Amino acid sequence: MQALHQSFQVPYTYSIFFTKGLFNRKNTTLGDFFRSFGEAGFQRKALVVIDGGFLAHYPQLQPSIVSYFATLENAVKLVPTLLVVPGGEEAKNDPALFDKIVEAIDEYGIDRHSFVIGIGGGAVLDLVGYAAAVSHRGVKHIRIPTTVLSQNDSGVGVKNGINYQGKKNFLGTFSPPVAVFNDLTFLQSLDDRDWRSGIAEAIKVALIKDSAFFEWIETNVEALARRNEEVMAYLIHRCAEMHVEHIRSGDPFEFGSSRPLDFGHWAAHKLEYLTDFQIRHGEAVAIGIALDSVYSAKVGKLSDDELQRILTVIQKLGFDLYHPKLAENDKINLRNGLQEFREHLGGRLTIMLLDKIGKGVEVHEMDADLIAEAVDYLEGHYSSLLMS
Repeated sequence: MQALHQSFQVPYTYSIFFTKGLFNRKNTTLGDFFRSFGEAGFQRKALVVIDGGFLAHYPQLQPSIVSYFATLENAVKLVPTLLVVPGGEEAKNDPALFDKIVEAIDEYGIDRHSFVIGIGGGAVLDLVGYAAAVSHRGVKHIRIPTTVLSQNDSGVGVKNGINYQGKKNFLGTFSPPVAVFNDLTFLQSLDDRDWRSGIAEAIKVALIKDSAFFEWIETNVEALARRNEEVMAYLIHRCAEMHVEHIRSGDPFEFGSSRPLDFGHWAAHKLEYLTDFQIRHGEAVAIGIALDSVYSAKVGKLSDDELQRILTVIQKLGFDLYHPKLAENDKINLRNGLQEFREHLGGRLTIMLLDKIGKGVEVHEMDADLIAEAVDYLEGHYSSLLMS
C-alpha cells in the first residue's frame, strides 16, 4: 500500500487595535470591526466574560457594554448574561470556571460564527481563549486586555491555557484571537505592582532582540516608574509590535523546542508556584531575567558591565532581584523547575541566554552548580541592598 502525504497552509490574520474609551458609544473601533468582519447573513452573538478583579475598579463597565452593543444589533447581538470570573491565577487553577464558560457557550448557542469576548488580565484571557478554542472545535474569540502584561505580551499572542496537575499551562491550545483591543484607559485601574509587572516582558523582548529598545527603557525608567501614561503607551505598542513580528517570522505553534520569548521564564514559572502565586507573573519574570542574566555572565557570554545595566533597570522599576524560595530546599525545587520546563518543551531543553544586550543565544543544557551560584549572587545583591 502506498502512503498518502498531506500538506496544507492556513493563512491567519488578526489586528491589534490601540484606543481609549473602547465602550464609549462615540468610539466606533469595536463596532467597525464587527460590521466589517466575516460573512453577512448570519445571526452572530457575543458572549462577554469579565475579570472580576478589573470589574471592581470599573463598576460602570457592564452597563457601558450593554449600552454599546445596543447600537450593534444588526452586526452582533449580546447574550443576556455577562459572565464574571475571578481574576489572577485563580482563573486558571479552578476547573469549575472553565466549565462555567463552556456551559454558557452551549446555553446561549455561541456557534462558530459568533464570538466569545474576554475582558481582563492575562490569566482570564488564557482561560477564555482556551474555553473558546475547544468548544465546537473553535469559537472565535476576542481579547480585550486590561493590564500592561496582557496588552504588550500575552494578550497579543496565540496561546491559551489553564493550569493542571500543579503545572502551569499544562492544558492549552494555539488558537489566535480574531482581534485584540488595547484600551489605554483601562490601565488606570492598576496598582503599582501590576503597572510595573508588565514592564518585565518589555525588558525581556528588548534584551533578546533590540538593544535600542533596551536603551530607551533605560532612558525612560524613571518615567515608567512614575506611571507616565504617554511613555507606557509607547512601551506597550513597541513590545506588542515585536511580539507579533516574532510570531509571524518564527514558529508560532512551537513545533520545535525554541522559545526565545520565554527568556527568564523557566525559573519564573517555578517561582510562581513556590510562592503560591503571591508574586505576580511579571515580578517572577523580572527575577527570572535577573537569574538568567547572571548565569549568562558566569558562562562568559554577557559582560559584567551589561549585567549591571540590566540589574539596575530592574531595580529602578521597583522589582526585587531575589526571592528566598529560589534557594529553598538547597535549590532542589528550582532545579526541578528546569526539568519541568524541559518536559513542557517536549523533552529537549532549550533555554535562551544573552550573548549581549539585544542578542539572545540558545543553549540546551544548564550547569546546576552555576545556577546555584547565580542564585547566591542575587541573594548577596539583595542582602546588600537591604543593609544600605
